[in-house]
Amino acid sequence: MRAFWSKKNTGGMLEAGAAAPDFTLNDVDGKPHSLSDALKTGPVLAAFFKISCPVCQFTFPFIERIFERYGGGKAQIWGISQDDARDTKDFYKEFDLSFPALPDADCYPVSNLYRITNVPSLFLIEPDGKISISVTGFSKKDLDEIAKRFAATSTKPPIPLFAPSDIVPDYKPG
Repeated sequence: MRAFWSKKNTGGMLEAGAAAPDFTLNDVDGKPHSLSDALKTGPVLAAFFKISCPVCQFTFPFIERIFERYGGGKAQIWGISQDDARDTKDFYKEFDLSFPALPDADCYPVSNLYRITNVPSLFLIEPDGKISISVTGFSKKDLDEIAKRFAATSTKPPIPLFAPSDIVPDYKPG
């Protein structure tokens, strides 16, 4: 699904190896979340989405699996919504998501910093501030890798992200 695009947004989205721009956004309850502060404890998965995006709706339950297994520790997951707080809360309730939701709906400042062109767009940002994974759409391989990295930062053993009963493609474009 096409995301917001502006004249400030030149070139493609940020790629692996690039420095992640710092930002602070409030979650749907008004609590601020600062990337530079979060990176002091471990990696951050910044998952950009729109509530109307079918690929986001497909992808986010798998991101929730990662959060349920390894979140709340050193590694963090943030859903960065291109919708307002009320609609974002409804999306989270519908898909039973529990990781922080950070609306970026007022002129999309953070989406523009990361040069988002389509959603979902996922960035795994390492504690050194560099992006190690940058992907648009659903990517089974990249979600598996994110889960492995999150497991490595926790005290929990790695668990395969995808169950044999899951019917998932290798990739779905956003």
